[in-house]
Amino acid sequence: MGFGEISELDTEDCWQILSATELGRIAASAGDSIDIFPVNFAVDGHAIVFRTAPGTKLLELAINDRVAFEVDGHDEATAWSVVVKGRAERVERQSDMDAAEELGLTPWIPTLKYRWVRIEPTEVTGRRFARGPEPERF
Repeated sequence: MGFGEISELDTEDCWQILSATELGRIAASAGDSIDIFPVNFAVDGHAIVFRTAPGTKLLELAINDRVAFEVDGHDEATAWSVVVKGRAERVERQSDMDAAEELGLTPWIPTLKYRWVRIEPTEVTGRRFARGPEPERF
């Protein structure tokens, strides 16, 4: 990959990046408002799972379950971004909550977060960028 090149990631590469990442951002909307929330998360099969407490996230997801979820990262040579679009649903069944607990996901901040949310993807896309200096303008 040369400087300035952008390549599309295949679905499997996207899931590998998601599985190796701990922090992402969920974009949710209700009415005319769009919010972005950082969340630590886990991958469960081909779904995203996170814990949360009652508040704006859960309220917005109850109004509109369509979300976008994004992770990104970089090293010295490349940068990447993965976007998951899908539907978010509260995990309600005890057996599903027990399975989510087995993922070992714990809050990063000292708050009680007993509500589980699962994002079922409808689309997963990603791109990788070669990092380099800005080219000559003229």
